[in-house]
Amino acid sequence: MTPMETLATASAAELPLLALLQLLPLGTAILILAIRRERPAVVMGVSMAAAELFLSVYIYRILDQSSAVLQLTERWTLIPPINYHAGVDGVSVLFILLTALLCLLVVVYGLTWRLRPASHFLAMVLAIEATLMSLFTTLDLIWFLAASMGELGLVGHLLWRWATSPAKDLALSRFYQFMGTGLAMLLVGILILAWNHADTSGGIWTFDLTELDSVRVSPAVSSLIFFLLFYGLAVRTPLFPFHGWLPLVAWHGNVAVAPTILLGLKVGIYGMVRFVFPILPEAVLQWSPYVVAFATAGIFYAALLALIQANLRRLLAFAVVSHTSILIIGLFSLGHAALQGSIMLSVVFGLAIAGLLFMTGLVYRRTRTTRLEKLGGLFDRIPMIGVAFFIAGLSIVGMPGTPGFDAAHLILEAAIDRYGAVETIAAALGNVAAAGFLLWAFQRAFLAPRSADLTAKIAPATIMERAIAGTLILILLGVGFHPEPWLKLVDAPMASLSARFPQG
Repeated sequence: MTPMETLATASAAELPLLALLQLLPLGTAILILAIRRERPAVVMGVSMAAAELFLSVYIYRILDQSSAVLQLTERWTLIPPINYHAGVDGVSVLFILLTALLCLLVVVYGLTWRLRPASHFLAMVLAIEATLMSLFTTLDLIWFLAASMGELGLVGHLLWRWATSPAKDLALSRFYQFMGTGLAMLLVGILILAWNHADTSGGIWTFDLTELDSVRVSPAVSSLIFFLLFYGLAVRTPLFPFHGWLPLVAWHGNVAVAPTILLGLKVGIYGMVRFVFPILPEAVLQWSPYVVAFATAGIFYAALLALIQANLRRLLAFAVVSHTSILIIGLFSLGHAALQGSIMLSVVFGLAIAGLLFMTGLVYRRTRTTRLEKLGGLFDRIPMIGVAFFIAGLSIVGMPGTPGFDAAHLILEAAIDRYGAVETIAAALGNVAAAGFLLWAFQRAFLAPRSADLTAKIAPATIMERAIAGTLILILLGVGFHPEPWLKLVDAPMASLSARFPQG
């Protein structure tokens, strides 16, 4: 079966599981806002987040992992050419599982932080979860765009409503400027794609992936469409040099809730794999060396800036940019192992950055600062939080025994085959630099000397905080020592996608 046939052939769902995945959290969010009572809101919010995780696991269990065919498909006619079309493969399910897990952790973390009003907070998180589930299940580009607009609007509200800095208006303004530009580029690229389909198929406009994939994009516009879609997604990935919103948002927004949703879930990477690579393989192949060159520069640019940061939140922001560049190098190496490793590293990165952000938030809750020179000695008072921060940092840099190790190995192996030693060595050195600044941050925050009087004022971790830290540690180490199920989950879809790109 050819890659095109694989995309166009899909097994239909007997029950609308994917619709339920999107509608249940949205309906619960609306109900919570209608009730507006704290205790029922907490019960409904936690229960719904847990139920969404169980439903995601059920979808994972019934998925045929040996097939690259889109499964559990749902198609409803709305207002042509805008229609509802959803389906999943192993890549979608992996991101769905990550979304459900991180949203549950965000709910628990927010309640631990006592973000008020709880009903408002829980409704926002569940509504965001609904839009994220739409993003990871839709097969329609205009639906993907609409869900992105809804998600980013809600996340922006989270950034502003529970920000920790007086400069939150500046952070929100910069966030919407960048994201709005990215969405505008996506919209133009999508419209040109639909126009190209209409031009080559007798005037039929469509935004459906399977139908767009059935016609060849004109070489005259393929590069233009590629750059519009790629840059539109690169803004939120975030990839150098489109990352200018991130340091401000990390510094002046809330500490962990919105950043975890924005950075832990690599929607930009998913959008490239789901839509850009299948529809525009010739343009992807043509421009991949240039994308990799920018990514290589981004690794060192962000790593050097991370090393000179005095604020832990800004340091983590530049760590994200540096490691996103490594992801892009793997993705645009275009081989089976490279694509498989990139998807796996995206998920690992999501878990690890969530761990770093959550633990940073718990540190801020006690000290009311994330300036490194004002921290230190925290390991004596909150050792569990320190261990979770340390293991999450090691996972990002791919140390053996962490889930990033196998993924990074696959990426570097594929990169040296396609691009040679220079880019691969650069990516490896960038990883070494990342290990340096993350370990330095750990040493400054948790191990550096601090006066006994100040250390004694630090409150020990609560049971719920230790539960969050322990859960992240167990998941990271569990995936690290047993990555085979997750690599197998994306094996067939990535084998089908890589077949579009000649090797060598």
